[in-house]
Amino acid sequence: MAETLPLFPLGTVLLPGATLPLHVFEPRYRQLTVDLVTGTVPDREFGVVAVREGWAPDDDGIAGLHTVGCTAVLRDVQRLPDGRFDLVTKGARRFQLLDVDTESKPYLMGSVEPLPDDPADDAAVGELTRILSTAARAAHRRYCTAAWRTGEWAEPEPDVEPGTLPHVLAADCLLPIGDRQRLLELTSPIERLRLVRVLLAREAGLLSELRAVPAPITTYAVDHSVN
Repeated sequence: MAETLPLFPLGTVLLPGATLPLHVFEPRYRQLTVDLVTGTVPDREFGVVAVREGWAPDDDGIAGLHTVGCTAVLRDVQRLPDGRFDLVTKGARRFQLLDVDTESKPYLMGSVEPLPDDPADDAAVGELTRILSTAARAAHRRYCTAAWRTGEWAEPEPDVEPGTLPHVLAADCLLPIGDRQRLLELTSPIERLRLVRVLLAREAGLLSELRAVPAPITTYAVDHSVN
């Protein structure tokens, strides 16, 4: 069943279970923040959709947006002295964008339908999750070695749902937008796990290749004159 949801178009892809900090400065999204905090928007939830490269949703409407997005739940908000806001949100549920309303509110409103996972064998998903998550975590550690050593990267909670684990891993590794959108649109838990394993292994391999290339030697001109 379709529902109406405030939209926050961004140049990124929010994935279920992933944290997304936002710095809000535009007046219309300041109003959205106020509406979220005051309960005008129920459940402190709004939709995040990725903007298609080269398009502008204000001018192009739904054609300027990817039509699969993810709801963001407001977890924390700080109002700055000049009226801007710093938000902490977390991805919750995927949706299919059906239509965009540019007139009823200062911010965009979307008509959306939930996009649930396809039916899957729980035992098969659980087994594949154990196998593939181990490989994904290993690839993730190789990719994020520096953050791992400094303690800036935290391993996902062990009770993360199978459908959310690949999203969280992909978000932590900052995969390219196209890959993240492809991952978001998959409705098969098994295919999602397979895809994130391939993507993380690819990124880890690319990083290894970059580390194998010697850093260029930089020379500097030095003034040897004596005053």
